[in-house]
Amino acid sequence: MITFPDAYQKVMDNFQNYGEEKVALKDAIGRVLAEDIFADRNFPPFNRATKDGIAINFEVFNQGQKVFKIQDVLAAGMPPIPLKDTTNCIEIMTGAMVPFNIDTVIMYEDLEIDNGLATIVKPPKKGQDIHIEGSDQKKGDLILPKSIKISAAEIGILATVGRSEVLVKKLPKTTIISTGNELVDVIETPLPHQIRKSNIYTLDAALSQEGIRPRHMHLLDDRGVIKKELKQALLLNDVLLLSGGVSMGKYDYIPEVLEELGVQKIFHKVLQRPGKPFWFGRQKETKTLIFSFPGNPASTFANYQVYFQDWLQKSLGLPVSKFNVFLNDAFAAKGDLTLLIRVKLSFDKGNMLASLVKENGSGDLTSLSLTDGFVILSPRESGYNKGDLVPFVPTRNII
Repeated sequence: MITFPDAYQKVMDNFQNYGEEKVALKDAIGRVLAEDIFADRNFPPFNRATKDGIAINFEVFNQGQKVFKIQDVLAAGMPPIPLKDTTNCIEIMTGAMVPFNIDTVIMYEDLEIDNGLATIVKPPKKGQDIHIEGSDQKKGDLILPKSIKISAAEIGILATVGRSEVLVKKLPKTTIISTGNELVDVIETPLPHQIRKSNIYTLDAALSQEGIRPRHMHLLDDRGVIKKELKQALLLNDVLLLSGGVSMGKYDYIPEVLEELGVQKIFHKVLQRPGKPFWFGRQKETKTLIFSFPGNPASTFANYQVYFQDWLQKSLGLPVSKFNVFLNDAFAAKGDLTLLIRVKLSFDKGNMLASLVKENGSGDLTSLSLTDGFVILSPRESGYNKGDLVPFVPTRNII
C-alpha cells in the first residue's frame, strides 16, 4: 500500500501532452490557449470618443471662445469629418473616430445647445474624453499568452483581433466505465437489492466542466465481458475513468483483468480515506491511463477532485493551484491514513474557515451537496485544532 503523498506524486508524474488542435472561436470557451496572440493593429485603432457631445480644437477654447457652431454630426462607424473651420465643432457620438484636427470632447451634460450652436458651460481639460490610438496596446504587442484558460474575456479579445479559429490544447479522449450488477439506469425503478447509477453522471458532469465529452460504458460483473470491453476501450481512449470493481470482493475483477491486458499497475490501494482501493496504471503500448476509483460515491468524487483534476491541469499546461484554509473544528487524525474530509466554507475577517460537514461514510452521496471541498489531513498523533491551517481542494466555485 502506498502513502497519499506518494500516490499523488506518481499520478502527477504521469502527465501527458495530447497535442494541439484548431477550434472555432465559439467552441474555444474553457479550452487552453496553445499559441501566443498578438495585436493585429493598435488598440484602440484610432482616437475614439468616449462620450456623446461635441468635439473641438482646445486651443480655440483656450483663447476665450465659448460658443461653437456645429458643423456636422459624426456617429460611430462613420469615416472622420475634419473641421473645415477650427472655430466650429462637430457633434460626436461615443465610439466615433475623432478627426485629426480635433483634440477634446465635451459631453452633452456640460453644454447648452440651441439653434445649431453649442455653448460650453463647464470648462474642459485638453484631451478629455478621447481614448488615444494605441494607448491600450500597440500593433504586434503580446495580448494573450499561451497556456491560459479561455474565458469570456479572452473570447472577446480573440474576436477583436479577427481570430475566427483558435489553436488550443487537445483534451484527452475519455471513457467513463461503471461496473456492478446492482446498478440500474436513472430512469428505472430499482428493486430492493439495486441502486441507480450516480457516479457515471457525477464524473460526466465534472468532465463537462473541463470541456471533455466522455463516452459512457457500464459493465456487469462478468469477467469475460469486462476483459473484452476493456481491451477495446484501451485502444480507443487516452484515459479511462472506472468506478467500482477494484476492492477485495469476489467479483472485483478490474485489477487482474487490467494486468492480463498488459496494463502496468503503478499503484493499487492508498493510505487514505475515502478512496483507499484506488487503482492507477498505464497501458504501455497505447499510453492509455487508467484511473480506477472505488465505487462508493464519496470515494469516486474525492479521488476525481484530488487526483484527476490536478493531473488534467498539469497535462494541459495550467498551474496546479493550491491554497490553505483554517479549520473551524478540531479533528482527530491518528493512525496512518490521510483523511479527505468534506467541509463547508465560511468567511470571517477575510479568512476562509472550513467547517466539517456531517456525513455517514464513503457511501453518503447526499452530503456532497453540502460540501464546498475537501481538506487534506495528514496523519498525526496530536490531531488538528480549531484554527489550524490545512490544504483545501475545492469542488465548486467558492466566490
